[in-house]
Amino acid sequence: MPLSIFGFQALWSPIYFVSLIAVIVGYFLITVTFRKRFEGSEPLTRKQGILFTSTILLLYAIKGSPLDLMGHLMFYAHMIQMALLYLVIPPLLIRSIPNWIWRTILSKKWIGKLFRFFTKPLIALILFNGLFSFYHIPLIFDAIKTDMFLHGFYTTFLFAFAIFMWWPLMNLLEEENKLSGLKKVGYIFADGILLTPACALIIFADTPMYATYSDPSAWLVALELCVSPTTLSSLNISGPEMFNSMSLLHDQQTGGVLMKIIQEIVYGVILAQIFFEWFRKEQDEETEAEKNYRLNPHMVE
Repeated sequence: MPLSIFGFQALWSPIYFVSLIAVIVGYFLITVTFRKRFEGSEPLTRKQGILFTSTILLLYAIKGSPLDLMGHLMFYAHMIQMALLYLVIPPLLIRSIPNWIWRTILSKKWIGKLFRFFTKPLIALILFNGLFSFYHIPLIFDAIKTDMFLHGFYTTFLFAFAIFMWWPLMNLLEEENKLSGLKKVGYIFADGILLTPACALIIFADTPMYATYSDPSAWLVALELCVSPTTLSSLNISGPEMFNSMSLLHDQQTGGVLMKIIQEIVYGVILAQIFFEWFRKEQDEETEAEKNYRLNPHMVE
């Protein structure tokens, strides 16, 4: 059955689109038009502007396009959303926001204290992965997926902790960057290990675990988070099997596998970046040492 039966608003979330366009406009107003009004501001680089715009458009693709509707119909689409929202968007967002804006935010007394506490590597790792795993406990998952307030609150809360988790790896502030190259590698491996149990639980379960993807009544209630009740009442739909050729169990297992694959790809890219930056730093230090030696061959290190 085609997704078009749910209507334009459910498919493309026009209000959400306009809101994100307003965020992009606000970003360029702050970083370009009114930048000089902020003490310590620096010119926006082309890379930052393109990266921020791309990140917000990707956010719309995740939460405003038909993928969001599919995430309520099929579990594997939901897990693709989760992977992109918490493993791809946060590091891009951290890098796209200029350092002077981060410094301005963190200069606020209580914001800075809370942020630095929650971005301590061990705390950030445990809290994000704990909240992520907690979310996928069937009882908790079904309760969140069928309550608009809980869903909005928990997903926003989890996104904030995803920012905290990525901060030690991705921030470029010299005063905040506490992890060396080797520690960053260990941090990524630890993150991957902590995320594995939740994926394994989903992949190796021998029965469908979530009522919001297996029980027609719970599924319809969960669907109201993105489709108006009026539209739903006018449709003759009985359950997720009408939109998915896979069995409920295979859909669930596919979701767990996709989550793990996307995680491995993202962490692999980050590892490659860390090794490249590490290598470049070592090369720069060697070049500087050779230059100093040529200028003063009698210098003793």
